[in-house]
Amino acid sequence: MSSSRTVDLALTALAPAIWGSTYLVTTEYLPSGYPLTVAMLRALPAGLLLLLIVRRLPDGIWWPRTFVLGALNFSFFWAMLFVSAYRLPGGVAATVGAVQPLIVILLSRVFLGSPIRLLSVVAGLAGIAGVALLVLTPGAALDPLGVLAGLAGAVSMAFGTVLSRHWAPPVPPLTFTAWQLAAGGLMLVPAALFFEPSLPPLTTANVLGLAYLGLVGAAFTYLLWFRGLSRLEPSAVSPLGFLSPVVAILLGWGVLGEQLTPVQALGILVVFVSVWLSQRAQLAPKVRPARA
Repeated sequence: MSSSRTVDLALTALAPAIWGSTYLVTTEYLPSGYPLTVAMLRALPAGLLLLLIVRRLPDGIWWPRTFVLGALNFSFFWAMLFVSAYRLPGGVAATVGAVQPLIVILLSRVFLGSPIRLLSVVAGLAGIAGVALLVLTPGAALDPLGVLAGLAGAVSMAFGTVLSRHWAPPVPPLTFTAWQLAAGGLMLVPAALFFEPSLPPLTTANVLGLAYLGLVGAAFTYLLWFRGLSRLEPSAVSPLGFLSPVVAILLGWGVLGEQLTPVQALGILVVFVSVWLSQRAQLAPKVRPARA
């Protein structure tokens, strides 16, 4: 593996690692019961701030493409994520969402012509098993609507991941991130206003929590994510998302004093192995057609 690819993977992996802190920040620093409003406040201010920095708007075909990607990667994805989280135990919701890398493999074949590698499929299945060991509890209930919402969210993010590479934006990752965050945040405004009550007066802790989620958890991380997608195959980038629940579990153990069980420790090991396998799969030599 070349040094430049290693750097690209490390920088891209920072994004889901930081996303793993979202649960801690949301539960400890934000008012509960306002998921769509928090999602909107996470995306829109960060997107507008980045637009002020890049000073460039989409043009031509990139207007509709930006709103499609903003919905897939942010507004629709986050809405489905919250529906799934509310209707399912957290472990079940996380395990359902972990099918995303497998969906990316299929979509990469359709849109990018990427080969379906057996090792990539094995790595994706191992990642799902690792997440299940991390977060599933005995007797976890299944709600059909919650499962469908979780699958819809996984499909949405998978499409956003592959199309971000397929459409190859003619702008730097910072500009691309600004466009999508602003578009996704704008589409969340009516949903937040219609489905949720007004926020209570915000405390200093609430403001700091929102600032972290917007500036670090959205603007900075998605910049790294889209940068990675511009340089790496989606099938290499998507499995890095398995790192998010690992970081969430470790933060709960190290910061909140939650228990880390032997089964969860095994899950962490399985997740790391699955991520390693997914990257090994990308290095496999391509099969060349035999000469006549």
